[in-house]
Amino acid sequence: MAEIWRGTWVVAYRELLRFVNERSRIVSSMAFPLLFLVIFGAGFGRVIGSLAPGVDFIKFMYPGIVAMSVLTSSLFAGVSVVWDREFGFLREILVAPIGRSGIVLGKAIGATITALLQVTIMLILAPVLGVSLTPATIAQLIPVVTILALGLSGLGILIASFMTSQQGFQLVIQLLIFPLIFLAGVFFPVNNVPGWLEVISKLNPLTYGVDAIRQIFLGSNASLGVTVLGHTMTVLEEVAVVGALGTILLGGAVIAFSRQE
Repeated sequence: MAEIWRGTWVVAYRELLRFVNERSRIVSSMAFPLLFLVIFGAGFGRVIGSLAPGVDFIKFMYPGIVAMSVLTSSLFAGVSVVWDREFGFLREILVAPIGRSGIVLGKAIGATITALLQVTIMLILAPVLGVSLTPATIAQLIPVVTILALGLSGLGILIASFMTSQQGFQLVIQLLIFPLIFLAGVFFPVNNVPGWLEVISKLNPLTYGVDAIRQIFLGSNASLGVTVLGHTMTVLEEVAVVGALGTILLGGAVIAFSRQE
């Protein structure tokens, strides 16, 4: 058992080293959400104004941008799988005594630690953007981000299990990432959209992660929160939903990874 966990940590540590050593990836992964924050915040902030008492557009959008950085970082766990397969390193890992589940978990843990590092950078920028930040906020945010990152990394690994090239994987991710972002309530409350769009948004696992992070920063607000069957979801309920979906995605990734390899 000790060897299995040590092997899992080695896989996770390798993912972290890869992220730290690739400066272009660090810059691009941070520039993507910040670009959205600057462009949409500056472009629509004055037009939209306050979405609720005391909540302007930038404060509303900031938690969604944090979730977006978690999404982009977590999906890179899939890129790592495809990269290792292309260059033959995956075969070397497969002969290690950690099993397929250990490899998937190691990739997911590595992506989660990377996501936490990126969220830390976003938190440093919070005071500049006028977003209040307290130790209690950080303490509540860490477990939510961890659970969300683990689940989304499972999605990335699940997709990567069926891909044989980085180009193919990146194409699929590009087709997937923008609908996930725009349908998650990052830029608008999901309760104030047409019925068909609201249904699709509430089937999106990222929606509950975005709203949980938003409630941590802004507090519960019936006009902004996600409502399911007339009930406004609490942070604990949304974390439970994200955790359940994440468990399914990670389990599916293990099964798909085992069958493909």
